[in-house]
Amino acid sequence: MLVSAAQLEGMEDPAVLDCRGFAEYKKSHIPGAVNLDVFAFHWYDTSPAGLDGFVSQARQLSSHAGVCPQRRAVFYDGSSGMLAARGLWIAKLLGHPDAAMLDGGLGAWSAAGRPLEGGTRAFSPCGRLAGTDRSVLIGRDELASSLESLRVIDARSEAEYSGRDVRAARGGHVSGANNIDWTENLNPDGSFKSPEQLRRMYGPDRPTAVYCHGGYRAANTFVAMRLAGYSDVRVYLGSWGEWGNLNLPAES
Repeated sequence: MLVSAAQLEGMEDPAVLDCRGFAEYKKSHIPGAVNLDVFAFHWYDTSPAGLDGFVSQARQLSSHAGVCPQRRAVFYDGSSGMLAARGLWIAKLLGHPDAAMLDGGLGAWSAAGRPLEGGTRAFSPCGRLAGTDRSVLIGRDELASSLESLRVIDARSEAEYSGRDVRAARGGHVSGANNIDWTENLNPDGSFKSPEQLRRMYGPDRPTAVYCHGGYRAANTFVAMRLAGYSDVRVYLGSWGEWGNLNLPAES
């Protein structure tokens, strides 16, 4: 799920997706990368119909950006951040057979003195990913009915978790959730911590649902836990942006 800057530079014709905002991308990016600003696409409806709608939108956007089953897809942002993780998680949701993140992101690429370019690159649309791996996704109804059996991890800040920082109709956290801020997944240089470090942080392997406010920070924790060998990790897509606005079990 990770590639180094050296590995990316040596690949033959990968689809390289810059997941930052367009202004940052236009200023400077990895040569050949196209811009897929995943932060522009929030989704706070995880009813069955809502989840179907998200998968349909993700499939259309990915295809338009050139994320095809026959090409390796590499997502990056400024570090091993939440935007690239969201892109990679979407690729996993759509069943992409060979998708990864650039570990350390553009920071690692630039630190090694590798080339950059400015301006923009046109999309090269391709055939859509046909699969759907729902094992990486959980909606509000399934989460609400599984709170006794799932480990729930809140990837937000402690202030959001405790309810001091309120970003929905109510503050607090999903009942029974444990708080591990997603930034703890990374080293000071912006790369992921080792699998051993991550396992010490997240504990025993058991079915896990992870959330934040919009599913981006949670996607980073999804990637970190999968790197560490956890076998059953699902992102609650709606996260607190949905849960905190509904009458669902919460604590503060």
